[in-house]
Amino acid sequence: MCDSCGCNVTSGNRHLAYKPVKAGTSAVSVLKKLLAHNDDQAAHNRAHFDARGILTINLMSSPGSGKTALLEATIDALKDEFGLAVIEGDLETENDAARIRARGVPAHQITTGSACHLDAHMVHEALHQLDLSGVDILFVENVGNLVCPASFDLGQHRNVTLLSVTEGDDKPAKYPVMFRAADAVVLSKVDLLPVLDDFDPARAELCLRQLASTVPLLPVSARKGQGMTAWYDWLRSELAAQRARVALGKTAKPFIQLDGASLHAHAEVSV
Repeated sequence: MCDSCGCNVTSGNRHLAYKPVKAGTSAVSVLKKLLAHNDDQAAHNRAHFDARGILTINLMSSPGSGKTALLEATIDALKDEFGLAVIEGDLETENDAARIRARGVPAHQITTGSACHLDAHMVHEALHQLDLSGVDILFVENVGNLVCPASFDLGQHRNVTLLSVTEGDDKPAKYPVMFRAADAVVLSKVDLLPVLDDFDPARAELCLRQLASTVPLLPVSARKGQGMTAWYDWLRSELAAQRARVALGKTAKPFIQLDGASLHAHAEVSV
């Protein structure tokens, strides 16, 4: 998708995109170099997180699925147990960062203008605006979009994809790249199921499993508090795993499926 629409040129990497192109160099090779620069920056970001023992989680979904509401509930439940911080991504406004700060947690808003995803350069610039002292878990709330965010490594350790019950239950089948990249899938707004007759949770899980995904599927309602204990336990488990990796000098890189690749895998651990 990004190679088609050109949206992998963002404010964070624009200085790399418009270098003079030598004779015989194609646009495709320029885009490949942009992605290579992104991956280099992502590795730098991840090394920074590992040096501080921080677990970084990338939240992805379509707009309006409840990412910010999930973060608000998580902050209320865990801020006395862990140090938390948030990087927000939207095309415009500080609205989501303001909601997070109102919960007493540091947040930095990235406004992308027209770019439909965050990239590693944007996250790197945001890190210079956040005090990460005492932070255990850093959440990156990506721009609402079920396509491009899954193709960019930000330096995170884990990907979480939200699917709300107000969307179609066949979304995993229609947007497989996003769901294949997930280390956990949160089925959000389940308190609305009694009034929705066109969303079948069993069909949504079948569509996910048909991608050969075995990741946890966590039904939750952040606003009603339903199913949140399983989400909190998953976060605790992932933070413990991150601390164990850091103690061994290892890291975790989430699965990134490039355009055109029909693969399935999950987070890999490397030295």
